[in-house]
Amino acid sequence: MTIRKVAVIGAGTMGNGIAHIFGQNNYSVQLVDLSDEILSTARNTISKNLERQVKKNLITPETAEATLGNIITVPGIDNIDKENDLIIEAVVEKIDVKRNIFNILSNIIKPDSIFASNTSSISITELAGKTRPDKFIGMHFMNPVPVMKLVEIIRGYSTSNETYELIKQTSETIGKTPVEVYDYPGFISNRILMPMINEAIFSLYEHVATKEAIDEVMKLGMNHPMGPLTLADFIGLDVCLDIMNVLYHGFNDSKYRPCPLLKKMVDAGKLGRKSGEGFYQYR
Repeated sequence: MTIRKVAVIGAGTMGNGIAHIFGQNNYSVQLVDLSDEILSTARNTISKNLERQVKKNLITPETAEATLGNIITVPGIDNIDKENDLIIEAVVEKIDVKRNIFNILSNIIKPDSIFASNTSSISITELAGKTRPDKFIGMHFMNPVPVMKLVEIIRGYSTSNETYELIKQTSETIGKTPVEVYDYPGFISNRILMPMINEAIFSLYEHVATKEAIDEVMKLGMNHPMGPLTLADFIGLDVCLDIMNVLYHGFNDSKYRPCPLLKKMVDAGKLGRKSGEGFYQYR
């Protein structure tokens, strides 16, 4: 099987980035979300990111134009092309939402298509359920997708070798470096990253240091490009909380308990950059 037609479900930050990178590498892409308004915003984001690449001489204007031409927006999952070879889900980090999408798609998409989830922490085996477990896999891209090279490739319990090899090769054709990890909560990236961020939030909560001091220590002392609280704002505090909850319940271990301050900020709608305020304020 050769993958040439790709559908990306969810046009948010990760979804439009995934559509961008596939379109840039000459795949036919359908970007799917609930409304034309959401899709218009996503297309504008892709266009601006392409313009940025052109200004940095990373791609030519012709490549930017061709990339946009390769991406078609589709309002509503029912309108998706059943002949897509690969479906990549990139919606909110909620297992019920993701499962529902794959249950719908399993009755629409041709039987030999591969289902992939961009989940950052949820079990691939659980998500696969009874859809098509041998053709179900995790493709966890890093943010921002057009820039970051890593893709965590996660096999579910029943993922076939053929599916894994095809997704590995496909990841390489779009300029990514695929790394295989096992199907445990948080995989590798977020099993290590999120507890660090959570501990930084605990340090602020317990008045060990100011937010600026915590970030400065990690930047200057550990050579991190940005501090953990700045990074949490960039990721989205709601996403951080969702992942910590997956780790906490998945391992049944108190060391993954989300900081009460993180819960309180999410309840207050202080989600980071996307809401205009998190640990820092954004205009």
